[in-house]
Amino acid sequence: MPDTRPLRIGTLGAARITPNALIKPAEQVRDAQITAVAARNPKRAEEFAHSHKIPRVLPTYEALIADPEIDVIYNPLPNSHHAEWTIRALRAGKHVLCEKPLASNAAEAEQMTRVAAETGRFLGEAFHYRYHPLADRVKAIISGGELGKLRYVEGNFTVPIPPDNIRYDWILAGGATMDLGCYPLHMIRYFSGMTPRVVRAAARTGPENIDVAMDVQMDLGEGATARMACAMAQDSQIMANFIARGDRGEITVINPIAPQMGHQLTIKTNAGEKQESVPGDSSYMHQLRAYIAALRGQGEFPTDGADGVIGMRVIDDVYRAAGLPPRGT
Repeated sequence: MPDTRPLRIGTLGAARITPNALIKPAEQVRDAQITAVAARNPKRAEEFAHSHKIPRVLPTYEALIADPEIDVIYNPLPNSHHAEWTIRALRAGKHVLCEKPLASNAAEAEQMTRVAAETGRFLGEAFHYRYHPLADRVKAIISGGELGKLRYVEGNFTVPIPPDNIRYDWILAGGATMDLGCYPLHMIRYFSGMTPRVVRAAARTGPENIDVAMDVQMDLGEGATARMACAMAQDSQIMANFIARGDRGEITVINPIAPQMGHQLTIKTNAGEKQESVPGDSSYMHQLRAYIAALRGQGEFPTDGADGVIGMRVIDDVYRAAGLPPRGT
């Protein structure tokens, strides 16, 4: 991408995540410019544009992805719409930053990645936690051997979500593992450096085939195991943490997902116990900077389409192990 002007970004829909995930960071990242929005409801699009000072409202998703004055499409649509509109945008010559999880299932993610390769456009998955300095610090502790040989990792993410939310809708590829569990599953892969094999999973269901809670046991190989638990049921407590244990110590991370909202890293080894807080901007701002740098050829954006395919394969395996069908199948 040229580095003489800001990248012009168009957003699909008027999703609630968009202001924090994209619009506010773009206000402070000079190389990003939110230029247009399109939504199914034209009135909603107009109100959204007015509230967030987006200069143009386009009448349809099709018009947005076809607009020659847009370089990047941000896709925060429901999970079931990730593949279709990402593929359309890629084929229209746009780069895409797609919200997590990348697709409804691995087959869709594979197709999205193939189209990105065919078109020469870049596909990124918005796992924003990965771009905060806290994630780098946790990775360095584990890979640097401070804990000794890794034996066990665990990730948990629970948030009560109202039952009228789209995450309870099978047609929209809902489920606690899709919306919440994808984070700790990704952390387990990234922080351990290993791809987990799902051993068993147990789901608590609400609407048919929709997991409102999931507990997963995994094998990482080399004598290491992992566990993931997530829940969106009404009796869930708000919690997000990550734990790693080696034969010489352990770490616990409170709120590794949005560290800018407060977090704590505790390291216990034979040398004693210490606590850290890793400074940084909003995880979304770090993510946007990294995405733009990748498009400019000035850095990497590791949560790309290929990484997303691996993540969706693990999610599909979780559902199968729990006796539920992968989403979109």
